[in-house]
Amino acid sequence: MNKLTDLALNRGLALNRRLSATAANSFDWLFKHDTLIKSGRTWFELVHDGDLMAVRYYELPEDDEIELNDGSHMPIQREQHAVPLVLVPPIGVTTETFDLMPQRSLVRYLVASGFKVYLVDWGKPKKEHSHLGLMDYSYTMLGAALDEVRQHSGSRDLSMLGWCLGGLFCLLYQGQTLDKHMRNIITVASPIDLKSGNNMMAGVVGAAQALNGPAKLVSNYLNLRFNTLDPARLSMPPWLTTLVFKMTDPVSSVTTYWDLVTRLSDREFVESHSTTSDYLNHMLMYPGGVVKDMASTVVGDNQLTKGKVKVGDNIAQLDAIESNLLAFAGETDILVPPDIAKQSIDIIASRDKEFRIAPGGHMGVIIGSKAQNAVWAESVEWLGKRSAN
Repeated sequence: MNKLTDLALNRGLALNRRLSATAANSFDWLFKHDTLIKSGRTWFELVHDGDLMAVRYYELPEDDEIELNDGSHMPIQREQHAVPLVLVPPIGVTTETFDLMPQRSLVRYLVASGFKVYLVDWGKPKKEHSHLGLMDYSYTMLGAALDEVRQHSGSRDLSMLGWCLGGLFCLLYQGQTLDKHMRNIITVASPIDLKSGNNMMAGVVGAAQALNGPAKLVSNYLNLRFNTLDPARLSMPPWLTTLVFKMTDPVSSVTTYWDLVTRLSDREFVESHSTTSDYLNHMLMYPGGVVKDMASTVVGDNQLTKGKVKVGDNIAQLDAIESNLLAFAGETDILVPPDIAKQSIDIIASRDKEFRIAPGGHMGVIIGSKAQNAVWAESVEWLGKRSAN
């Protein structure tokens, strides 16, 4: 009888703790939501702060180890690699992409792995930035950011890691400059053959083309395509950018709130849900100049697959790039499927180049729960062998 009483008492206490935790988490979610958001917690030094673009440097923390996504701990490597690493995010997303949560922070993981980590912050574009195009991002601003990194680090040799359009920026920069000191490039889910009907990106650009029907007819008739259109009319507002990224994983977008309701007693899950939702719901404007360039040159003429791309007044010679290249694709990515991401390997001239498929969709491949043991760990191993003096 005592055993049954003790069992009932323990179950009652457990239920009480669960109900109390559910009540406390529900209150915070409803009235103190900011306390649940854990993104952008890694300390950094602002190396450059421009009108729009900024550059961050993430220093070694004083701790001896960092916590990982699976609850384990990773010791911090104090001896740093000689070649600094520059992270290049795509436009349309915030810098929290690479610093989502303390246990799921790519910048923190890379710093702990012994890299001098810099991050290009594209800022928050406004209407006055609608004219910015591929040349502005991949040549002017990225070039200025790399100059700042070199001055701050004292190293001419650099490595770059870019996700999505950020990886394309890396390739376009290198194709335009043929920078002899750009030692390594890693691209993650970066588009190459955007004209193919097998990816959602082509549909997005096609939708942008249809935003101005009469102008489209005129431009087709005159064979001017988008050259005469006002980029401001092609800019994607933040809500549309959010929709596009959420569409890359529609099941998660639909079920996430049900998961929250059923796991309200789990503080860690509620924090993870709140942080990820906040990230997804605060995407940024996509400048019309980039949409225009992608639609008219990159998609329209499919120049990426030909190895040479007209970028503003420049020609990006992708087929002349000799930097070491590691290209990743998400196994279930519907925005940039593996067969599209893989084409960069066939185009560039590097002798040291490799293509790998990692678990996850377009976002999961870089910030998902499996990214740490796949893209992150494999990038560290690959870069470590190529980042010595």
